[in-house]
Amino acid sequence: MAQSIIGQVHPVSITFFLLFVVSTLGITYWAAKRTRTTKEFYAAGRSITGFQNGLALAGDYMSAASFLGIAGLVSTKGYDGLIYSVGWLVGWPIIMFLIAEPLRNLGKYTFADVVAFRLKRMPIRTSAAAGSLVTVLFYLIAQMVGAGTLIKLMFGLPYEWAIIIVGCLMIAYVLFGGMLATTWVQIIKAVLLLGGATLLVIMTLSKFGFNYGALFGTAAEKYGPEFLQPGGLITSPIDAFSLGLALMFGTAGLPHILMRFYTVPDAKEARKSVFYATGFIGYFYILTVTIGFGAAVIVGKKVIMAIDKGGNMAAPLLAEALGGHVFLGFLAAVAFATILAVVAGLTLAGASALSHDLYVGVIRRGQSNENDEVKVAKLATIGLGVSAMLLGILFKGQNVAFMVGLAFAVAASANFPALVMSIMWKNFSTKGAVASIWTGLILATGLIIISPTVWVDVFHSKEKAAIEKQITESETQSKAKVEELEKAAADPKAISEEKAQLDAKKKEISAQMPKALFPLKNPGLISMGAAFLTGILVSLMSREPEAQEKFEKEKLRAYIGIGAE
Repeated sequence: MAQSIIGQVHPVSITFFLLFVVSTLGITYWAAKRTRTTKEFYAAGRSITGFQNGLALAGDYMSAASFLGIAGLVSTKGYDGLIYSVGWLVGWPIIMFLIAEPLRNLGKYTFADVVAFRLKRMPIRTSAAAGSLVTVLFYLIAQMVGAGTLIKLMFGLPYEWAIIIVGCLMIAYVLFGGMLATTWVQIIKAVLLLGGATLLVIMTLSKFGFNYGALFGTAAEKYGPEFLQPGGLITSPIDAFSLGLALMFGTAGLPHILMRFYTVPDAKEARKSVFYATGFIGYFYILTVTIGFGAAVIVGKKVIMAIDKGGNMAAPLLAEALGGHVFLGFLAAVAFATILAVVAGLTLAGASALSHDLYVGVIRRGQSNENDEVKVAKLATIGLGVSAMLLGILFKGQNVAFMVGLAFAVAASANFPALVMSIMWKNFSTKGAVASIWTGLILATGLIIISPTVWVDVFHSKEKAAIEKQITESETQSKAKVEELEKAAADPKAISEEKAQLDAKKKEISAQMPKALFPLKNPGLISMGAAFLTGILVSLMSREPEAQEKFEKEKLRAYIGIGAE
């Protein structure tokens, strides 16, 4: 492959980037004229169709972590990169069959509306807002750090400038255009991303006669059959199960995703939204897997990891190899659009938790006029935007991959159990809901801190790197010695002894590796299980007759829509 222009300022990249920014700012100006009331600010006046919302949901969900991260994982780790695709996709049928319709019929602007429908509002809104804000904040930090790193790599801009540009545009979209502007930014981004990824896959498959067998066969030939087998990324089945649970149920607890169901006029359109979103997202993940294997074969693992150790530049490098600088410039702008659309959605979800749940629901006890609520939401947007920029700069150079995992673990543990039990279980009580949310939130956050993801990879990163270096050096020396023995036609016994010594030395060095206090990389299995169990036990010990009486009324509204806004 010729010398890559990634990391350099290129006129094509800048042109595509400016075109996207100008067009989305034009949309924001148009949306600002139509955004006055709280319903317009939070829910785009409930004027979005099922198809449009399906595209917007896909745009909100297909983050840079999905596009660049999964393609990178597949290109460097092979088969195991698929666990993220499958985990993120299977959450959507859960939303479709369990949550979409009741959520749209029971709520107004946030998922806390649903949990608080028949329970005591103040304690529910306080705890639900805490769960939402923690999820949003961790997801936002990961996106901002990713934005800074990727834009620096793609456009050659300084990291801090990249963070400030993303932050300012994100604040502009939400502050002036509210949900309407955010929705159309997400729709445009989804169309660009699906179109760009489809073109990249067609160009990749054309090199292999449009035959997946030929693509996978070449990958196996180049990297061995284990590249197409599980075990390259996650070796423990329990770890894989826990991660899968967090990704699957976390999707059904993400505040910025749940908030999108209030933008459609009724429950029927909400169901349509999920149907279309599942189709778009499923198609997109098939594309990312193909892009990952294509990059591994056409670009090569060495080149990908030389540019970025995490493999995040696999898709742009493949685009450059197949379509030259113009295609790379287009894909770079799409990656930027991807980040902007997701952070706008996250900011709006965080602002609604602060204004609608905390300010109106707790501080004003449900009594507030629309102008005040919109003002507080806009102040919260500025506050969140500035915080995101500062945290993005503060976490510069840090490995924040764990933050996406933590966001999903918190969503699966703090938000999802309370939401699903409030809809489906008559005996669920206020104390049970509060206990469930705080148990999930504290356990998910605490366990991920003492897990290998943070305890070893972040807190003991230097020791880990030093030990890994020793293992690599030992392997290199031993392989050289084995090659010498084989060239000299040495006794096979001496060769096997040398290999046994290498294994023994590797075990000895590996034993010095820092150990995490909690063995699983993602705590979803434990924290979500504990949240459900706590919610059930506390509800059984603190019966709430008033809430039980309201359950039939809630059921009628949840599934038939009588009284829904």
